[in-house]
Amino acid sequence: MYRWYALFAGLLLLVGCSSRPLPESAAAAAQPGEVPPRPSLLGPPKAANITVPAGTRIQVRLVESLSTSRNRAGDKFTATLDQPIVQGEKVVVPKGTAFHGHVTSAKDSGRLKGRAVLGLTLDSLDLNGVTYPIDTSASNRTSRSHKKRNMLLIGGGTGLGATLGAVAGGPAGALIGAGAGAAAGTGGAAATGKKHITLPAETPLTFALEEPLTVPS
Repeated sequence: MYRWYALFAGLLLLVGCSSRPLPESAAAAAQPGEVPPRPSLLGPPKAANITVPAGTRIQVRLVESLSTSRNRAGDKFTATLDQPIVQGEKVVVPKGTAFHGHVTSAKDSGRLKGRAVLGLTLDSLDLNGVTYPIDTSASNRTSRSHKKRNMLLIGGGTGLGATLGAVAGGPAGALIGAGAGAAAGTGGAAATGKKHITLPAETPLTFALEEPLTVPS
């Protein structure tokens, strides 16, 4: 008799469990013809990139001064972006971004002829903790010619020498004095004639991208 009671109780328990409603997740999974979603293995979608085209102008200001009197080709320098780089209505590279470059050429002038030349180019920029290499045009500065200055120094020396020579010895003395004055003027031009180019800190410079620049949007 006890065995029959146990069997009857087990049947009641089985019927009660089968009549309970399924959880929502289980019910959803049990719907015929539906495939439960699978977790993505690719992670969150990556942010799109923006490409700044070649030819875009880059306007920066020097952080430190540069001069042909002390800098040489290969010397590094730093500048900050003076105007933001914009594509459409979006600021791609904000104002104040640090740029790095190097001196491409640096030479002073001769004492009597030639011009001083200082050339610069940009190599990279720092954006959101990442350094991006860039290729830009060069910015070259050239000093003025010696010609006008030399003419003033040498011509002035010639005139002064001729005047002193005439006072001392007449026409012959004037010729001798003119020659001596010209020599003195040439010597003075040679002694003080070297020219240098100096760009103080905060000097504005403009470059152009030679190759496109791609950065995250």
